[in-house]
Amino acid sequence: MPNTQNECVEHMNIEPKIIKSAAEYRTYLAEVERLATHDPAPGTPDGDRLELLAMLVEDYEEQHFNFERPDPIDAIRFRMEQKGLRQKDLIPILGGKNRVSEVLGRKRPLTIYMIRALNKALNIPAELLIREPEPPPYGTPSKRPRGSVKTSAKLRVHRQKLRKRA
Repeated sequence: MPNTQNECVEHMNIEPKIIKSAAEYRTYLAEVERLATHDPAPGTPDGDRLELLAMLVEDYEEQHFNFERPDPIDAIRFRMEQKGLRQKDLIPILGGKNRVSEVLGRKRPLTIYMIRALNKALNIPAELLIREPEPPPYGTPSKRPRGSVKTSAKLRVHRQKLRKRA
C-alpha cells in the first residue's frame, strides 16, 4: 500500500462532474473501486478524489435505481426461500398454522411480538417488518371485521327496543 502524499497518482483522467449517462457511471464506478482498493488516507489528493467520485456515483444511483424497501411479507418470503423454509417452519415463530397462513396471505397484520420473533429467528431487520404490507390483490374476499357498522346498528336497534319495554 503506497504511503506517500501522492498515493495513487496513476488514476484515470476523469474530470469529476455530474454523471449523466450509464457509460459515465460505469467509468466513475470503476475509478471508485480502483481507488478504494488502495485505501487512500482522508485529506490526501486520492482520498479527496475517492470521496468526491463516490458522492457522484451515489447521487447517480439514487436518481436512476429504485432501492425501495421490500414489503414485510415479501421480506419474510424471501428469507424463507433463502433458508429453504416452508410455512410450517414459521409456526413456532408466529404461533399457529392459521396465523402463519393469514400473515403470509396478507389477511393479518404483524404484531410487535411477531416482528420481534421474526427479527430474532430469521434475522430480518425490524425496520423492514414495521412497514405496512401491500394490500391483498384486488378481488380477494375479505371478512367484515368484528364491530362493523352492520353489527353496531343491530345492537343500537336492540337497545332501543329494550329501553321502550322498560
